[in-house]
Amino acid sequence: MTISLPRKRPFEPAPPPGLRFENFRQICENGFGDGHNSFAHSMAWFKNHLYVGTTRSNFCMIQVQKYFRDLNLAVWPIVEGPKDVDSLDTLDRRAQIWRYDPLEDSWQQVLRAPMVMGSDGKEVARELGYRAMAVVQGESDVEPVLYVATWAPRRGPGPLILRSEDGENFSVVSEYGILGLPITTTRLLVPFKGRLFTSPTGTRGKVVGQFHVSGGQVNVSGIPILYESRDPANGQWREVSLPGFGEPENEGIFMLCPFGEQLYAGTFNCQGFQIWRSDCEGEPPYKWTKVIDQGAYRGSLNQIAMSMAVFNDALYIGTGIQNGGHDHQNNIGPAAPELIRIFPDDSWDLIVGTRRDTPDGTKRPLSGLPPGFGNLFNGYFWCMEVHDGWLYLGTNNICVILSWFLRDHYPNRSRRLLERVGVDNVVKHQGGFALWRTRDGENWLNVNRHGFGTPYNIGARNLVSTPYGLFLGTANPFGPRVAVKQDGEWIYSDNPRGGLEVWLGTKSDVNHSVKAE
Repeated sequence: MTISLPRKRPFEPAPPPGLRFENFRQICENGFGDGHNSFAHSMAWFKNHLYVGTTRSNFCMIQVQKYFRDLNLAVWPIVEGPKDVDSLDTLDRRAQIWRYDPLEDSWQQVLRAPMVMGSDGKEVARELGYRAMAVVQGESDVEPVLYVATWAPRRGPGPLILRSEDGENFSVVSEYGILGLPITTTRLLVPFKGRLFTSPTGTRGKVVGQFHVSGGQVNVSGIPILYESRDPANGQWREVSLPGFGEPENEGIFMLCPFGEQLYAGTFNCQGFQIWRSDCEGEPPYKWTKVIDQGAYRGSLNQIAMSMAVFNDALYIGTGIQNGGHDHQNNIGPAAPELIRIFPDDSWDLIVGTRRDTPDGTKRPLSGLPPGFGNLFNGYFWCMEVHDGWLYLGTNNICVILSWFLRDHYPNRSRRLLERVGVDNVVKHQGGFALWRTRDGENWLNVNRHGFGTPYNIGARNLVSTPYGLFLGTANPFGPRVAVKQDGEWIYSDNPRGGLEVWLGTKSDVNHSVKAE
């Protein structure tokens, strides 16, 4: 008698393993040897090299801004910084672009911002930061080229769009203010359907046409309009949205991400971010459809659509509240961020966050994880990137700032808790950005919780997937010197872990000097 055996399922190979902390090695330290290089604010893969644009002296800028003067700090955390805007001139604020050759394992500085005449008749850095990069081929480009969006000082002529064909020579392809607008920066350069999209961000405090722009704000815009260019090499831009998509509570267009045949936009909104989408076809302003409202019904605690990434046929949105999760100016927070997942039919899931009832039904975090992956000090889900079949997510975490707060200004309950546990213990176990990864979007694994070895790495600012591995650039404004307590007195000491860092994650295990905690 012949016995029929059950048919075996076809062999399904296991998914490729994700990166662990041990797979990362540090390839840049101390801000390329200059601790004033605070943020790896932009990164791009171009012509088989990694490009990193820096923003300089972030804490020195913050120290002179009125919004941060009442933080009740015992001492300013970093270098004996300037006390007013005029004394910023004592610093070298010229932003830099660096290029990494993975074959030679070497860095080269390819651009340092020039000096230009400021509004007060004194020379200033043309740009203090390079906030966005994109590789795109416009109508006048014979091949894909690198475009860079800049951050100008308030007394400078304004931000620009730069262009490079070879990664070594950068030309200006816009007027100051990009369109002559009263702005200081844009954080967006996103290619979609052969066009390049951007939106103004930082403001100056002028009246231009219908817009009154309140100055000194780096995350909001008095001109919350989306612009596109089919030919950015020739500076040809046009408006493609109504201001704030027709809703005045949208103070800025903060994120853009192509998903299928639609371009998705996330806003800055103190009542809760919104998500809009458009196929960007026809004559502008294009038809935009609202997908998410009121911060996915969490309200102001989801102030900003901070990051976006497409993974497994869905769009993931990481949220945040400006200023590290506590917006003192608008009295929002403190609160940790959430992760939302949107599908092409506009339905959505809550992946990481707080259970709540919504017009779309009860939403529970499918990961089972609370906001911030359970760490209140994770203020943003700052960046996401897909690499080798895994979605990676990096956070912002400013827990280390507790080291300099005056204890008397804490709420009584918080003060008693910190006195019992100890601020140093809180910073050690809760400080530094976290890096997480997932294979299916719902089950998350931690790569590292402690800033790759230091709480001074307050953010994973950029992630870039390349054939050579996953690059991670940090935000680290605690250089070149940091305030430490010695014999009961505050002194400033050289900080060997101050300034931005860049790490490279590859499949082969690599030994390095920093150990996971």
